[in-house]
Amino acid sequence: MKLNKNFLVHTTGDDTVVVPTSDAGFSGVVKGNETLGAILDLLSKDTTEENIIESMLKVYDAPREIIERDVKTALRRLKEIGAIDE
Repeated sequence: MKLNKNFLVHTTGDDTVVVPTSDAGFSGVVKGNETLGAILDLLSKDTTEENIIESMLKVYDAPREIIERDVKTALRRLKEIGAIDE
């Protein structure tokens, strides 16, 4: 899976914003935190959910269950708006 080319990501400090282009089929802005920014950064290249979880475990000092839940939630929401190509 990979971030759809019709979505742009902008990160400022701890805030991340996902903005669709006119070709995205979604209108609105998705606001997120540093964790979403890290997930989106990993989605800049073709990857898997498991690779994202493993990468997040290396960066964040949190239990695997929490990281898995957060990654799954973020990916589900991004898929719902068409921001991820599988």
